Amino acid sequence: MNNTSTLPTAFLAALQRQLGAEGLVTAPDERWTYGYDNSRRHVQPNVVVRPSDRAQVREVVHLCNEYRIPLVARGYGTATTGAAVPLRGGVVLSLERMNRILRIDPANRLMIVEPGVTNQAVQEAASLQGFFWPPDPTSAAVCSVGGNLACNAAGPRAVKYGTPRENVLGLRAVTGGGIELRTGVHTTKGVVGYDLTRLLIGSEGTLAVITEATIKLTPLPQARRTLQAIYRDMRSAAEAVSRIMAQPVVPCALEFMDAKAIEMIRGYAGDVLPAHAGSLLMIEVDGPEACLTEAAHALIDAANGPGCLEVIEARTTEEVAALWKTRKALSPALRTVAPKKINEDVVVPVSHMPELIEGLGELAARYRITIVNFGHAGNGNIHVNLLANPDNPEEMDRAQRCLSDVFDLVLHLEGTLSGEHGIGVEKRDFVSREIDPATLSLMHAIKAQFDPLGILNPGKKLPPV
Repeated sequence: MNNTSTLPTAFLAALQRQLGAEGLVTAPDERWTYGYDNSRRHVQPNVVVRPSDRAQVREVVHLCNEYRIPLVARGYGTATTGAAVPLRGGVVLSLERMNRILRIDPANRLMIVEPGVTNQAVQEAASLQGFFWPPDPTSAAVCSVGGNLACNAAGPRAVKYGTPRENVLGLRAVTGGGIELRTGVHTTKGVVGYDLTRLLIGSEGTLAVITEATIKLTPLPQARRTLQAIYRDMRSAAEAVSRIMAQPVVPCALEFMDAKAIEMIRGYAGDVLPAHAGSLLMIEVDGPEACLTEAAHALIDAANGPGCLEVIEARTTEEVAALWKTRKALSPALRTVAPKKINEDVVVPVSHMPELIEGLGELAARYRITIVNFGHAGNGNIHVNLLANPDNPEEMDRAQRCLSDVFDLVLHLEGTLSGEHGIGVEKRDFVSREIDPATLSLMHAIKAQFDPLGILNPGKKLPPV
């Protein structure tokens, strides 16, 4: 077990002076909870620091450089790739106390927040002014804005409104070398210098610790319509996605579930779908009330086609809740049936979704692994869940070989290995399949420029040189 005695006494004393008693966690049982994220990995940090402002963050980074101590920034640990796990012990820098909304500026459609504020708190504050922040991960109630930015987590609304990279104007951050930066602008246009804002977003805390974000707000839509389309099989639904995304009306959500996911929901939440359902799409469109009937009809027309069994339109709040009951039942069902599943979030061009879904079915049969697919179909971001028992070595070996072929299939279809879960350590060794050696070399050079001593989140994001 890692313990504080392995750290220099002078280092710990300096942390104590900078942060005070409330800013330092040294008790083993309290440190334990900071050693995991939503992966199966856990490593006990030697010490946990909880700064209350960006000046304290800067001082902690300076001290970690001086004493060559690894430093891992942490939100609330909802990520699935091990990115927040301190693989080499050292310091976990928890941003939980930096959870303030610093400024709301409706006239300029922006909000300035600290990284520890939850996504839900941002949404609630924005809604009081008639706005929302488009990124909306499923874990919005318990995930932090800093965590959203670290892995560019977006959620269903990204199909229309974009990811954090499209919805952040600027940042404050402290590099691995201890330099405090301000990136970006307070305007919706700006091309002065290099775009460091979007470089830091998605970098998983390997380049800098984000201490403040200026986020772009969007006016709340006047109204919304919800549709559920049922299909005979997975290919029919995947082909419908291509038709929907090829017409002018852009849905604000387009979610997909395959036959295995539907079967799982039936076992968990009862008979909430017709017996003949082989796959389904959840479709939402938003905008001015006067335009929505026509927009909904356009989506219904696109959703209908070969293999479409029915399209249901919700008319009341209760009907909307009933339609979404199926999607909301899936995550708890998966946690109950397969609490240690392998969960990947691959992305392919929308036109290649039919081939992806068929290919995943072939891999499931070849390796005798149950694969459950669902996700954000509108941008080709599919969550591929391999249900394997980690206590069965032979089954896990088949699952890992299957996963390797899943990644090869995705890259063959011009896709990418992660859409929003990030790389962390779980996908790190597959990165070189997607990124060529020259580009990886440049990325390592950028890492060295931001973090000369390699103290920030070591062992994550990029494969070793």
